[in-house]
This record gives sequence, structure tokens and C-alpha cells, in this order.
Amino acid sequence: MRPVVPTGYRPSDGEEFMNPVQREYFRQKLLRWRAELLAESNATLQQLKEESLAEADIADRATLETDRYTELRTRDRERKLISKIDAALMRIEDGSYGYCEETAEPIGIRRLEARPIATLSLEAQERHERMERTHRDD
Repeated sequence: MRPVVPTGYRPSDGEEFMNPVQREYFRQKLLRWRAELLAESNATLQQLKEESLAEADIADRATLETDRYTELRTRDRERKLISKIDAALMRIEDGSYGYCEETAEPIGIRRLEARPIATLSLEAQERHERMERTHRDD
């Protein structure tokens, strides 16, 4: 049975890290985010089915095609994000959620609030980004 998250609850640094209520809080947050992304995706699919590219004016048609391309790119990014959300939900289930993949240290409540799919602590993420910049400049 899952713990009940009190109304208005916000995880804090003053409580045990990744206690059952915190895990349930983040699980619900991830599920809501996932549901929003899927709803947007379904709305886009419906809109694409209803729209017609049979615009008489070439400029209108070009604008419509550009808008479709942009929308599809956004949905593709969101599809990848849904995969990351699913992975985070799996980490909640296996007990590894909230801990850095590199150091096994807690990621931190504020970072998880801002980016609930985070897999690295802020320090590890900064190291990773510095390494990417260093190797990109080669």
C-alpha cells in the first residue's frame, strides 16, 4: 500500500531523504507530468489528422508545413522525456530514485523538485558538462 501524501506537502531537507512520503510525492509528480505530455501528444495527433495541407496559397502552405515540423520536433523531444520519466518511475520502484548514478550520494530535494528525472547530483552533472565541453572543443 502506498503512503498518503498530505495536501500541500513539499519535501524538505529536514526529513529523512527519500522516505516513503517523499518517494510517493515524486511518483505522483512524475505521473502527472507524464499524463500532461501524453495528453498534449494526443491533441497534436488529432490536430494533424484534422488539418489539411491543401492550402491554395503557397505561403500559407509553407507556414503550415513549418508549424507541423516544429510541432513534431516538440513531440519527439517529449517522447524522449516520457522515456526518462518512465525510467525515473522504475528507479522509485527499485529504491534507487534520488541517488546519483555516479556517486550514490543523494541528488538533493531542490534539484529533484526542479528536475524530477535527474540521475546525477549537481556536482556530478557539472563535472559531466565540463567533460563534454572539453571533448567538444577537441
